[in-house]
Amino acid sequence: MSHSFATVVVYPPDPRGRRVTVAGSTMGYARGTVDVLWLVWAAGLDPDEVRLDDPDRVEWRGGGPGMWTCPG
Repeated sequence: MSHSFATVVVYPPDPRGRRVTVAGSTMGYARGTVDVLWLVWAAGLDPDEVRLDDPDRVEWRGGGPGMWTCPG
């Protein structure tokens, strides 16, 4: 699979959290990795099959899974 497409995209932090899209649809905002997995589940994917450190499935923008607050 190409690294240019990820099923799950986690966007940079903002005051609401990090926006999460699955297959291009916004699922909501996460404030931690558990929230990301919950949104993956809500989108119909099996969170046990989505590894958050797999760049073929998850694209982290603006920081990896340890970044949850807005810079500044």
